[in-house]
Order: sequence, then C-alpha cells, then structure tokens
Amino acid sequence: MLRLPPLDYAAPSDLDEVVALLADEGSVLMAGGTDLVPNLKRRQYPGAARIVSLRRVPGVAGIDVADDGSVRIGALTTLAEVAADDRVPAVVREAAGLVASPQLRNRGTVGGNLCVDTRCHWLNIPETWRQAAEPCLKAGGEVCWVAPAKKWCWAVSSSDLAPVMVALEATVRLVGPDGVREVPAAELYRDDGMDHLAKRPAEVITEVVIPPLTGLRAGYRKLRRRGSIDFPILGVAAALRFVDGRCNDARIVLGAVASAPLRVTAAEELVVSEPWSEGLVERVAEAAGKAVRPMSNTDLTSRYRKRMVPVYVGRLLRDLGGYHE
Repeated sequence: MLRLPPLDYAAPSDLDEVVALLADEGSVLMAGGTDLVPNLKRRQYPGAARIVSLRRVPGVAGIDVADDGSVRIGALTTLAEVAADDRVPAVVREAAGLVASPQLRNRGTVGGNLCVDTRCHWLNIPETWRQAAEPCLKAGGEVCWVAPAKKWCWAVSSSDLAPVMVALEATVRLVGPDGVREVPAAELYRDDGMDHLAKRPAEVITEVVIPPLTGLRAGYRKLRRRGSIDFPILGVAAALRFVDGRCNDARIVLGAVASAPLRVTAAEELVVSEPWSEGLVERVAEAAGKAVRPMSNTDLTSRYRKRMVPVYVGRLLRDLGGYHE
C-alpha cells in the first residue's frame, strides 16, 4: 500500500494566510485532495513538505447568479454540487457529472479540477517503477520517454472542466501576494507538461465566473475506457451561436490531447464560413482531427485517440446544430 510521506499540515481560516504559507518552499495547496493525495503517495512532488488546506477559508465555495445572468462558482464548490445545481449552465453540469465517480465528485472541487496536474503513464506510477525505468523529464530525469529526441514534457491536460470553461469564455479569479487579478480561463494554461498553469506559485483560484450564455448552444463529450472513474483520453467542448440557420460564433476546444486545452481555430473558422449543413459538420470535424497530434502517453493508443477526434467533434456539432446520424 502506498503511504503519504511525512508532511506538515496547515488549515488556515484566512485567505491571506494561505497565500503567505504557499510562498514558503515545499508548500502544496489542497482543495478536495482527490488528485493531490495520490500524486503525493507516488512521490511525484519530492520537495513537498507541507499541505496547505483551503477547507476552513470562508467565501471560496458556493454558487451565485448575478443580475446580468453570469454565474459565479467558488473554487471550493464540489463537483457534485455543481452537477446538481440547475442554476449552473447545463454544459458545466454535464462536464462536472462526468468527472471520476460519485464518491470522488463529492470530494473533488471546481478549483481542483481546473488545476489538475498533467498526466502521463511514465509519471503516474509508483516511485519504484519510475526509478526502475529511469525517471522521466518531469520526475527529475534527463529525457521525456514519450519523445526522447526532444527536451520537452508531453504530459496531457486531464481536466474535464477546463475545455468547457475555455469554450464558454469564463474568467478565473486569482488571489496572490500581489493582490487580486482576473484572467480568461484560456490564459490560465500553458502547453507545457511540466509547467502547465500560468498562475503564480503562491496564487490561489478563488472562483470562476461564467458569462451569460444567452443564445449559446454548448456541449461536452468525453472519451475514456470505462464509463466512470477514468480521466479523459479525449474531451470535446463546443459553444455555438446561431442566427437564421447560420453559426456566426464558434469555439471548439479539445482536452486530453495536449498539455493544455487546445482551441482548434481552423475548425472554428470553417464553422462560420457558410450556412449550417451536414457537409459543413463533416469538414469541421475533419479539420479538428488534422489539428491534433496525441502522443502515446495515456490510455489507449495515440492513433485511436486521433481517429476519435473527428468522430466526437462531429457528434457534438450534430447535437448542437440539430443534425444527427
């Protein structure tokens, strides 16, 4: 049985104290802990010395709807609460309800899922296995075993909520040593498996704000080996707005194919180029498939995952546009 390493534990009741503790080297932030604790048990964070928990901090959980129709979701709100609240946009409820299992959704949080660490089958294994194979780049080694010729980490983004928030143009609120700042969800991520979050080390996500979705059709589809528990090996989020049978605004975002949510702009440009039709859907789906290059670093083969991109994009677009196979 894997056990946690010796760690200090702090659960401040003040956000400023959380930020101050995170500024100390070796501090790691915990919300629900469903991703952090297994990673700590596998010794993926060798420098970790203290867990800083958010559980006693007031004001970072809950769901509110503003007068303009925007929805604020506190970072410590559980995925189960989001999935069950009718005030939350249906696409967000759908994505939250597809994360892991009921037990983990009762514990896992919105902020935790947005910040879930990148994954790779060379990394997310017990320490003894990593040592036997020689550590990969992210585990402190000298080479990425997925693509040994390049000094780059290809670990994949495994968040279900991240592609959806990017597609909805949500805003993330961060609190850190330099105060408060708000950034578009798309700017929270970097396509770098080792440094995938653009937030500063001592910053904390406190909430995500979803703008009014008037007239917007949005959806999310997830591919995984089993019907529950598993991380996505492909996630597809799309948000479309139609006027007189034509889509004039489109955002298509793929998850679990790169180290950050991948917006496929070539496919988006096709969507708005002509009136909606089955032929258009097929061309858009094909363009989305050409835009990705999954690596052999997660469940199932990279070739299969690439082939599934146009399939899942096409299915989602048909649902949103009213066309079905």
